[in-house]
Formats: sequence, C-alpha cells, structure tokens
Amino acid sequence: MSIPMKTIPGYFNEKPGIQVGTKMEGVVTLDEKGKLVFDEQGIAFLKQMGVEWVMLATRQVPEQNAAMYKRLRDELAERGLKIYRLENYQLHNMPDVTLGLENRDKMIDRYCQYITDLGAAGIHYATYAHMGNGIWRGNIRREVRGGATAGGLDLDAPNKSIAFGDFEWPLSHGRIFGEDELWANYEYFIKKVKPVAEAAGVYIGIHPDDPPVYTMAGVPRCIFGNFEGYKKALEIADSPNIGVCLCVGCWLEGGDLMGCTPVEFIKWLTERKKLFKLHVRNVTAPLSAPGGFNETFPDAGYYNLTDVIQALDDADFDGAIMNDHLIDMVGGHYTCEAFFTSYLKGLVDGVQNHRKH
Repeated sequence: MSIPMKTIPGYFNEKPGIQVGTKMEGVVTLDEKGKLVFDEQGIAFLKQMGVEWVMLATRQVPEQNAAMYKRLRDELAERGLKIYRLENYQLHNMPDVTLGLENRDKMIDRYCQYITDLGAAGIHYATYAHMGNGIWRGNIRREVRGGATAGGLDLDAPNKSIAFGDFEWPLSHGRIFGEDELWANYEYFIKKVKPVAEAAGVYIGIHPDDPPVYTMAGVPRCIFGNFEGYKKALEIADSPNIGVCLCVGCWLEGGDLMGCTPVEFIKWLTERKKLFKLHVRNVTAPLSAPGGFNETFPDAGYYNLTDVIQALDDADFDGAIMNDHLIDMVGGHYTCEAFFTSYLKGLVDGVQNHRKH
C-alpha cells in the first residue's frame, strides 16, 4: 500500500497515521569503483525495528550534489528505507546567516543550492536551525535513571557550558547582539530561501533554539525561542513551504516561558499546515528550575509524551516523528536506539489503535 503523505507532499507512506522514523547511523562511502557502500548491519537493525523513514546526515555522504542525493535515495529504497531528511551539516545551523557576518551571502547561496538539489533528487523535506551559536550543554554529562548519563544545562553552574560548535562563553562572537538586528538578518535570509523552496518542492521545518528563551553568550534567542517569536517568523516567511520541526525536548526546556505547551503549539501548527516533523524527547525539568534540566529517558521526564502523540493523532498528522539526543546506556548505541524508538512506536500504536479497525 502506498498512501500519499499530507504533511509533506511528494512523500508516500506504507501505512496510515504517524510515522516513527529515526537517524540512520553508520558511514556511507564510495569504493574504488564508485559504488556506494552502506552499513548493512545498521540498515538491517532499522528494518528489524520496523522503521520506514530515515534521517541521513551528509557528513557521511561522499559528494554533495543532486546526483549523489538521488543515488542515496534510490539505493536506500532498494533496501526498504526512505529518506525523509538528508542533512548537509555545514548548512544546518549557520552563524554567518543568523548574525549577519561576512560570509552571509555565500552561505545563503550554498543553502539555496542545497534545497534545489534536494528537490531535484526527490527529497522534499529539510530541517533548518537558526541559532547564532549552536546548542549549549554542560561540561559534564549527569546521571539519570540507573546510572545512565545524559546531557543537560545549569546556567548557574560554575563551569558554565560548552556548545555543539566552536563557541566560547561569555561572548561567542565578541559582542552582544540586539534582537532587531537578528530579526532583520532572519528576514533577509528567509526572503531569499522562500522562492527557492517553493520552486524545488521542498518543505523546510525550522527547529527551536536549544536551549530556547535565554540569551546565550551574547546572542538573544528571540525568534525560535518562544511561541510569539515563531508566530512572527512564520508570518514573515509567508510560505506554505516554511514551517516547523518541533523539538518537544527544546520546548520542555523552556517550560512556561515558551508561551504555550507542546500540545497547544501542535494544535496551532497543524491547523495552519505548518508542522512538518517532530523530535520527541523528554527532560527532567525546565531550564528555569534549580539545577537546570537534564535529558533523560522518554518515560522519566516531567512531561507525559503520550499527550504529544494524542495531539498528533487528533490532528491527523501523518509525517515523521523520531527520538533525539540519545543517552549513554549499557549496550551502547543499538540499545538506546532500540529503547527510544520502540517506546515511540508503542505510544503511536496505543494511541492510534482505532486506525486498525
């Protein structure tokens, strides 16, 4: 059965309702004859879990162009997997664009070519993050249930924090940036990207700031760090192809300061056809709580993720959801991937049981 996906036009599902996907780990290389070589064990693992849609990072991809993207799509399809998102890591989160730095126009041109190449290869979705200085976490991964360790952040910790990027505290770029200039930089970027995405048939989901709300190392998180910022940003974009990749974990990090709950945001987005993908993870508490937050098991955080799945089902959402920021468990990556993905699949099956009758 092949069902046209409503969330991302151009994609097709094998079964109705919410699609549980995940990242495809393992290196993709070209051998001496130019043949793509995949991690076949990793592919078998995903298929055994019943995963159909995968997110592939192009840090693993030998070449960055439409022809290579199409080869990847076709050869994974032969193995029973479909590419939902194919990431170009260098163009996922671009400080030059967010902060209006020297290479802004060069990076925007590269990003537009990437979107064009995705469309030409039949890949119709891309996640984009508009943070000026990356994802921030504490220097030490703290213990959660059973001695597993995971990332978190406490703004009052003496050792401050490190970013998933080459940035320093207290000022990542040597000065404090104003909210007005960040809004101007965003509008400059999105007005150039919008017609390219529409022409390519690619839908761009903008990821929340991680963490949201708070100014981090001199850069305000005022655009994709709360509900009001998202509303204004999507109005500026004014395109059916510009929407949201909702990271539930980021939203929970912000807590009440986000301006609405994850369920309320899902309802608002789906009513406007702006929700394209979700990262579903849990945290121990909002960043505003004493000690900040820590990432944890999906069933051990302060939020009931069943409410997220129920809201998606209520909205007849048929796009992809996935786990995010796996933690350190006994058994390594495969153990954690199996637990987190199976947890989501169980939630979806339980909530969507009515679709089987």
